[in-house]
Amino acid sequence: MAVMVDEKDRLKGDKKIPLGEFVKRVAGYLKPEIGRFILAGILILINVGLDVVLPLITAAVTDNLSSDTPVLSYVILMAVVYLLICAINNVFLYFESMILQKAGQEIIYNLRIEVFSHIEGMSLSQFTEMPVGSLVTRVTSYTQSMSDMFTNVIISVIRNLLTVVSVYVIMYVINWKLASLMLISVALIFVSSLIFSKYVSGAFKRERQAISDLNAFMNETLSGMKTIKLFNRQKGKLDEFDEKNNTMRQSRFNVIKGFGIYRPFVTLVYISTMAMIFWFGIKMGLSAGSIVAFYLYTGRFFNPVQQLADQLNQIQKARSASERLFNLLDVKPEVRDLPDAVDLTDVKGRIEFKNVWFAYEGENWILRDVSFVIEPGQTCAFVGATGAGKTTILGLIVRNYEIQKGQILIDGMDIKHIKIKSLRHAVGQMLQDVFLFSGTIKTNITLHDESITDEEIKAACKYVNADTFIEKLPEQYEDAVANRGENFSQGQRQLLSFARTVLHKPSILILDEATANIDTETEALIQESLEKMRSIGTMLIVAHRLSTIQHSDQIIVLQNGEIIERGTHQELLSHHSYYWKLYKLQFEGK
Repeated sequence: MAVMVDEKDRLKGDKKIPLGEFVKRVAGYLKPEIGRFILAGILILINVGLDVVLPLITAAVTDNLSSDTPVLSYVILMAVVYLLICAINNVFLYFESMILQKAGQEIIYNLRIEVFSHIEGMSLSQFTEMPVGSLVTRVTSYTQSMSDMFTNVIISVIRNLLTVVSVYVIMYVINWKLASLMLISVALIFVSSLIFSKYVSGAFKRERQAISDLNAFMNETLSGMKTIKLFNRQKGKLDEFDEKNNTMRQSRFNVIKGFGIYRPFVTLVYISTMAMIFWFGIKMGLSAGSIVAFYLYTGRFFNPVQQLADQLNQIQKARSASERLFNLLDVKPEVRDLPDAVDLTDVKGRIEFKNVWFAYEGENWILRDVSFVIEPGQTCAFVGATGAGKTTILGLIVRNYEIQKGQILIDGMDIKHIKIKSLRHAVGQMLQDVFLFSGTIKTNITLHDESITDEEIKAACKYVNADTFIEKLPEQYEDAVANRGENFSQGQRQLLSFARTVLHKPSILILDEATANIDTETEALIQESLEKMRSIGTMLIVAHRLSTIQHSDQIIVLQNGEIIERGTHQELLSHHSYYWKLYKLQFEGK
């Protein structure tokens, strides 16, 4: 139970990652680009070194101009040197920025690929624990936050720390007493930064969760907009949106409130420090140049400190985003290949369930001690009321879920010892809810497999009667498919699904309510297609219309997850039992 809770926390992004482990994981992404980061680090050292020299030049010019005999040529020389240093500094800044951006984009590119590949490998049951909108946020927004951390924040923090240390050392050399007084300001900022960091860390985590929740809600609402309008639920959904939007606003306000207190406090300390420098500098008898140098160095000292506050903001955002990404990457697929898994070759199509028990959660059994055998080339239909376990059986054959007890065998081999990719390649699935991608008819049939020829596509479409409507379209196989195939009827989408399945040459066919919600004309085409597809291999059918399964070699009747009858259509009718009652209900009066 603890493991399940832990996995759910990871899916939601709520699992806290210790700082040491977090740093180690981030370093792992930096390693391939370490050469670029080292080069950028060298450029930063040069940049900081040149930058901290500039106030000394200003101080020297100030002392020269405030002396009784100022030397104009010296001032001009210092101005030229100052200009050259600034120009060189900007050149170094340009190359440093280009190097860091290149390194950062390479890291984020690879990270996005890793996250997307991981999502593709997750089990179907895990997608029910995580809304689609939340996944989209992690792949796009959260990786961008990490990109900012790699390309800007980390290097800026290093630059600012080097600047602060370098500036303080020079100030200490100019006048150690005045520099020592500044430690009071440093201590105040250090303590306030620690308090601020602790507060803003929690605030950012809550903000990220609010953003993820809002995105998930938006995704679900837009996907179900037709249902919302049909039932006039716009007001209710608006109220839900308002609640989530308000949560996000409040979480963002809490972040702003923290910065609203911290930044003015740092500014107040800065102004107080400047006043202290002028007061004590004059009292200690420092030259005008030295006081000007202290003034400029104090600005160079506090500017990085204030920037560190902003960078701390970005680091906390990036850490919160990174934790949610790492949590996702740490989720292990519930269904995965065993070490000894092998490819399924020369598939005959014999399917056997041995005392199979299955539940989606706990011991709420969907299937109870189910056993049956389907011989190669047979057509087997599953019949029963909604929730009897028909669709579950079909999903278990392709390992969408793992069974708790028993065995499922294909050609005598336990499917747990078959590689998932090989298993699903051997099984063609045609479902009631056909999903079509944006693109063309051709790309939806081939699923972008460039090895499939146009002749093979046309042959598959002709085989399942899909050519009857495709060839009437303006662009035929290049005709556009809108979002989820909304520009085609349910029957047309189903025929495209049949063509897609046949083209990939499966040895076992699964039809789950594939003929539901189809008009009479299209149903005739589909029935003709089904008759042809029976010759492909073993076929498993779930259908409420008993007319579509009368010629099956075997019909299995399920009730509450158990097999209560089995046999051919005529055998089951002769029993005058559950199947006979279903048949009588459907055909009475016809």
